[in-house]
Amino acid sequence: MEVTDSQLRAGLEAALGVRRWVIEVAGIAPFESLDELLHAARTAATPLRPSEIDEALAHHPRIGERASGEGAAAAHSRREQAAIGDDREADAGDAELSEALAAGNAAYEARFGRVFLIRAAGRTRAEILDELSRRLALDDATELEIVGEQLREIAMLRLATTFGSKEDSL
Repeated sequence: MEVTDSQLRAGLEAALGVRRWVIEVAGIAPFESLDELLHAARTAATPLRPSEIDEALAHHPRIGERASGEGAAAAHSRREQAAIGDDREADAGDAELSEALAAGNAAYEARFGRVFLIRAAGRTRAEILDELSRRLALDDATELEIVGEQLREIAMLRLATTFGSKEDSL
């Protein structure tokens, strides 16, 4: 699969939304394979500076809330949170879980001053709530490190979704 510079940059922006990272990874192109892109992307995102984490978080809705907008990043967020949506999981209709997530989001934002971020893909709302509760007790530095890890995981999943299977070449 051949990818133009603008397609690559758009995919990178939707995956992480950190300007320095997009420029750095795009500057390495072209990539022979998805694996090569993922390696370069992970390396360039390790670590993310606190200001870059804030920059990336600006593109993420609260967990359990529907992403607004029409762009690729919003589409990724809607797809990733689909498993915790109203009709996808056995626990999805549980009003208690919805209330607990909303309260947890509020407590997290009050504690850390940013939205709670977790790779939602493949997790139930109960699992997310458990992790949110665990992370509320962490110190600021540890939590910031975890947020960076979660952003990298999300970015790698989004890049794999955007640019195809491992057999595809870029």
